[in-house]
Amino acid sequence: VQLQAFGGGLVQAGGSLRLSCAASGGNLVNYAMGWFRQAPGKEREFVGCISRRSGTILYGDSVKGRFTISRDNAKNTVYLQMNSLKPEDTAVYYCARARSTTTTAPTSRNDYYYWGQGTEVTVSS
Repeated sequence: VQLQAFGGGLVQAGGSLRLSCAASGGNLVNYAMGWFRQAPGKEREFVGCISRRSGTILYGDSVKGRFTISRDNAKNTVYLQMNSLKPEDTAVYYCARARSTTTTAPTSRNDYYYWGQGTEVTVSS
């Protein structure tokens, strides 16, 4: 399975971006999907995750109320809508597919197996 994240870019504080994560070589429908981010010099941070049928969606504390995760299983794609962006949201954003079909909405990096290459988001003040 290959994951391709795209949609990043440069945006002013308060602006919005929508990231997409498309899969090839396999389907995502049976797996939870997650978004993580990594800023320079920092560890990779959990942003949010979504269960297979979108019944459970979890967010990291730093993005709650501003970011929204969704998925379209027919298109094999997961989305991350980011609103009210702040300079501290600047990072490389990664999408990932859960390691197992039995995990509902994992928040740990260790619960993910396939990772996209990342898309860079820069928020200017």
